[in-house]
Amino acid sequence: MGVNTLHFSPDLAAALQNGVVAVLPVGAMEQHGAHLPLTTDTVLATGVALRIAERIGGWSLPAIAYGDAWSTEGWAGTISVTPDTLRATLLDIGRGLHRLGVRGLVTVNGHFGNREPIALAARALIELGLPVLHLDYPGLEAAAAEFCSSKPAGPGFYHADEVETSMMLALAPELVRMDRAAAEYPDFPPTFGSEPMQLHTFNSSGVFGDPRAATAETGEKIIGRIVDDSVRLIELWQKAQP
Repeated sequence: MGVNTLHFSPDLAAALQNGVVAVLPVGAMEQHGAHLPLTTDTVLATGVALRIAERIGGWSLPAIAYGDAWSTEGWAGTISVTPDTLRATLLDIGRGLHRLGVRGLVTVNGHFGNREPIALAARALIELGLPVLHLDYPGLEAAAAEFCSSKPAGPGFYHADEVETSMMLALAPELVRMDRAAAEYPDFPPTFGSEPMQLHTFNSSGVFGDPRAATAETGEKIIGRIVDDSVRLIELWQKAQP
């Protein structure tokens, strides 16, 4: 039985008897320069989550397509939800999964601003009795350093650059406009990361880095590393469960 059959209730009921794990991608609706779509974070999180679910025989859930993207609201197209809204949404989904009897929940986060709301929801769900593992593309930084030819705009900072563009070329090339790809390396303010800050105040294009060297081959390598590292963590997490 392939993972996609779990979208039908009778097949899911059988899988629940065997202790299936749910895999939930969490994305965002935000600008990614002129060459990538507003849905980039959701497309990437969904693609990675599907591959993880296939590897572990998990139940792949539809993505949460809106995230905490306040920092990019200065550009057209970004639609953000508050951290409390995202946390509450995850709690409601988690409660439903707990009621159904899944063995655990794995979240696959595609957007930096979602990290804190996901972590807080995970803590509450664990207290409820639902094991949660929240993943933020493990192995990404090492993979970017190994496979990409361009330098990142900042340590561990990947947005509309070679990394995300390559991953999009691997997963949804029809959504990428490489003819519009352009580089920007902004000067980060000295207090970046230490105070709330909207990115358009020091970046004009919404691109952080250089997407022009991106290829689908590079994207496949990066995704492969993320999936491998994610599956390894999931297996360790499952072994530690009572």
